Amino acid sequence: MNLRIPGPTPCPEEVLAAMTKQMVDHRGPEFKDVLLRVTERLKTFFQTKNDVVTLTAAGTGGLEAAIVNFLSPGERVLAVSIGVFGDRFAKIAETYGASVTRLRFEDGSAADPERIAAALADDPSISAVTVTHNETSTGVTNDLAAIAKVVKAADKLILVDAVSSLSAIDLPVDALELDVVVSGSQKGWMVPPGLSFISVSPRGWEANAKATMPRFYLDVREAKKSLDKGQTPWTPAVSIFYALDVALDMMLAEGMANIFERHRRIAQRTREGVKEMGLKPLVRDERYASNTVTAVWAPEGVEVKALRAALRERNVVVAGGQGALDGKIFRIGHLGYVTDADIEETLSVLHDVLPKVGYHAAAATA
Repeated sequence: MNLRIPGPTPCPEEVLAAMTKQMVDHRGPEFKDVLLRVTERLKTFFQTKNDVVTLTAAGTGGLEAAIVNFLSPGERVLAVSIGVFGDRFAKIAETYGASVTRLRFEDGSAADPERIAAALADDPSISAVTVTHNETSTGVTNDLAAIAKVVKAADKLILVDAVSSLSAIDLPVDALELDVVVSGSQKGWMVPPGLSFISVSPRGWEANAKATMPRFYLDVREAKKSLDKGQTPWTPAVSIFYALDVALDMMLAEGMANIFERHRRIAQRTREGVKEMGLKPLVRDERYASNTVTAVWAPEGVEVKALRAALRERNVVVAGGQGALDGKIFRIGHLGYVTDADIEETLSVLHDVLPKVGYHAAAATA
């Protein structure tokens, strides 16, 4: 099966094989070695000297941790959103009692740093900004460097959802002075779902010391205290740590620069391929096109459900739209364990099945 959704993503056989190893004492020396080894290598890919903790949780658990560990009820938050996951980040903050101002941009568009700066100037009481680096619901990557610059100029805490970007798209955490950054194992890391990685800057820890939102299982301070002893505060997903250990070996062997370039090249080929068929990517300005997922408008007369079913019959699995885009777009994931051949197969099958679901212009424009 050619799994071309933006997560969970395919895993190399070596990574899956690692998960068959027997359990060990998660308070013992064997797991300590794994935990400390993966933590140091995660810092390499986060491009940070800050603390990085790993929680046994899906990406949304990591986002919840980013809210409850660094904010207090009633605290003013600017939630920058360019899609479903930006909206989710805002919803989590609202659920825990933050006073959230939503700054929503049109689907397919990147966030405008000038509008963010204006929103911060209009409300000096805002203390933190949430932002999604790479929005998988629309296939758009924000200019995080520009956004971080205006947030830092306003002296605000910045909390970043990098679940679907970090490890596949260049994200220098320290260089951008990002306070809290979240990623998830099931995306570019080539590992099954179940682990969230969170980097915390010194300023982030200062905010944590004052934050009063309730937390227990997702308490990053407890995670850091346990990490200093080579442990986790609660029972970890041991098998997924085994998988991560092997995946990080493979990623280091490929090299960060090569990984970023592979994702850039494959993403560019994906966009070119769908446009050659006369299809239109959702992204409005290709400078902000995601290197991990391409969202494509469904052509007139083609039902997304039927298209996805026809692709699946040919062993190609793509994602549909989310929220307001449900039934209007389909999404091709190309992150993590993905090759040029995977995308060429996807494009070839897409070209073949489009006429069968009502798109007769495909053959003429390909």
